[in-house]
Amino acid sequence: MAESVTPGPAGAARVEWLDAHCHLQDRFLEEQDWATALAEAAAAGVRGVVCVGTDEETSRAALAMAEAADPTTLGCEAYAAVGLHPHEARLGTEAVVALAEGAAGRPGSRLVAIGECGLDYHYDHSPRPAQRQAFAEQIDLAKRLGLALVIHTREAWADTLDILRAEGPPTVTVIHCFTGGPAEARACLDLGAFLSFSGIVTFKNAGEVREAAVLCPAERLLVETDAPFLAPVPHRGQPNRPAWVRVVGEAVAALRGVDPSELAARTTANTRAAFGLPASASGAG
Repeated sequence: MAESVTPGPAGAARVEWLDAHCHLQDRFLEEQDWATALAEAAAAGVRGVVCVGTDEETSRAALAMAEAADPTTLGCEAYAAVGLHPHEARLGTEAVVALAEGAAGRPGSRLVAIGECGLDYHYDHSPRPAQRQAFAEQIDLAKRLGLALVIHTREAWADTLDILRAEGPPTVTVIHCFTGGPAEARACLDLGAFLSFSGIVTFKNAGEVREAAVLCPAERLLVETDAPFLAPVPHRGQPNRPAWVRVVGEAVAALRGVDPSELAARTTANTRAAFGLPASASGAG
């Protein structure tokens, strides 16, 4: 895991991170284009990102961006997830299934996961039966393609866990932007899931999320930005960016009483394992 700390100026150690979940498609960005965001991330010590789709358009854009991003020039490698967000579940999964199936077998594809998918009972932008059906279909897709599954769940823990148990989770499941407490964390961990923590761990009213970040086993822990959403303190109110995954990681490290370099190494290794990334985010080794 030492590869996530490399020599900096005058031999000083430079802590390096991976952002396990962000959205750098044109639809979401306001202040930057994706190339600028990746270059800025690299300057902040971020070696790679997973850019996540929420429907056919943004999934296709994530794939195109990940394949176009030149880590030699930008200093940060990009990977893609293809999925249908519960907000869009009313559209049906046919288009994203076809897109994922095509990308999975294409040489040079940067597809590493299915998602984000799941349930959102806070907004209910799609009918709940449609959400549940789309979620189950994407669980099946992840299993068929041998890819990680990235889950969004909000105010829907019971149904999310019930569907995962009924369908059988894929080999790798990531609970993105974990918002539960210790009980939900334990239930997800019992199903073998990784827990991915975002800038919410820095929010004043997120005490239960912080408790979950402490109890999560080190080998199941990821960090993410969910950029451009959920900017961490002290950047709240601004569009989030992958460069700030370091802020999230340092907050989690402080909660767990470990050095940020240790947490960076552990979460980097976990992200590589979860998504099947190369041993080095630059593609070497």
